[in-house]
Amino acid sequence: SCLPMQVTAALRVTDGGLVVVDCVEGVCVQTETVLRQALAERIRPVMTINKLDRAFLELPLDHEEMYQNFVKSVENANAIISIYHDEALGDVQVYPDKGTVSFSAGLHGWAFTLTKFARLYAAKFGVDEKKMMERLWGESFFDQKAKKWVKKGEGADGTPLTRAFCQFVLDPIQKMFNACMNDQFDKLDKMYKALSVDMKKEDMELRGKALLKRSMQRWLPAHDALLEMMVLHLPSPAKAQAYRYENLYTGPLDDKYAQAIKTCDPNGPLCMYVSKMVPTSDKGRFLAFGRVFSGTIRSGQKVRIMGPNYEFGKKEDLAIKNIQRTVLMMGRRTEAVESVPCGNTVALVGIDQFLVKSGTLADEEGAHPLTNMKYSVSPVVRVSVAPKNPAELPKLVEGLKRLAKSDPLVQIQIDENTNEHIVAGVGELHLEICLKDLEEDYMNGAELVKGEPVVGYRETVSKE
Repeated sequence: SCLPMQVTAALRVTDGGLVVVDCVEGVCVQTETVLRQALAERIRPVMTINKLDRAFLELPLDHEEMYQNFVKSVENANAIISIYHDEALGDVQVYPDKGTVSFSAGLHGWAFTLTKFARLYAAKFGVDEKKMMERLWGESFFDQKAKKWVKKGEGADGTPLTRAFCQFVLDPIQKMFNACMNDQFDKLDKMYKALSVDMKKEDMELRGKALLKRSMQRWLPAHDALLEMMVLHLPSPAKAQAYRYENLYTGPLDDKYAQAIKTCDPNGPLCMYVSKMVPTSDKGRFLAFGRVFSGTIRSGQKVRIMGPNYEFGKKEDLAIKNIQRTVLMMGRRTEAVESVPCGNTVALVGIDQFLVKSGTLADEEGAHPLTNMKYSVSPVVRVSVAPKNPAELPKLVEGLKRLAKSDPLVQIQIDENTNEHIVAGVGELHLEICLKDLEEDYMNGAELVKGEPVVGYRETVSKE
């Protein structure tokens, strides 16, 4: 991800993550950065190899080459995981034959894990599902003539055999692709019946890519595959906090606050981490979004708000205020609720004036703050901004304040020599998104004049 701030803020409030790898590009530098950060926060990963539609439609690869590409992606991800491995997490490497790697086409809305195909064939051949799973990956081939499974790619009579993953997983998908793209409706009818695909009447009026997309969504819906993988293989808050609490709490690990986090106790003292400020439609106001690690947070509750510079026992960067409302974030909507117990994420109304970007909330004086989030990068790309209409300067100043509050990695400066307003971000894409937010959301569409992005160079001399 080119948006490390969003990744860091998200990692703090979750216990598991889905690592998305492009099946064409494979594991790239950003994948490594994000995985490293996730493992540092003791987040358990599962993985999806994405953009499979491209592999089937655009790339001149046969199925064995596709399989080898997938193997390489899994091996590269596991190599990174083993480097940054944390004993407390146990083995978190990902394996297709254990159901912790899925294969997907996000744009087309379909995905599968080997569990799905193992179920299908286990029922068809009357074999054990777990055994079938293991046969669908790795050095495993079915010798049709001898009617048995073998571990090498040639049959008893020397004929080359097709790898089980290619034969039982990729081939059926390829057949579905071919039949849809070539309007072979007789074939499709048979396939829908054989695979129990429930196509609606209106679906059958579609043609070409649209029909393909709908058929694949009905057969292998992405939400089913990904959700099942996460539910089965990612930990519950109660399980995860038992090993995450040591890295989260800055106080003594045997005090009652640490223990309440460790056991994820909804009746314990309150401890919540606010990881980001979310702008609202109400001009200039923010929701404080984060996760409750112990206790229960309630509307109207009085809390101690500890900012990132708060030191235990001191008064700086500390405010004591009442929460106006607790709300749940439901996609773009929010839903007001009376209270939210630990293990959940929540957004709070009414404390945005007392928190700049992140911090800890507690309801007792003895609680130490949670550790501040570590960002893996720093802002190095700068751009000057000015309003097109000089009369809108106050709008720009107000907009920059809101931008700085909603993104911990943005820095706002005023150039000493030219008096220009400078926005600094971690990369050009990050800057581009920030400036778009600034114009459209924080300045209500007022136009900006932007300079060219500049990277500040630093040189140093060290003696031998």
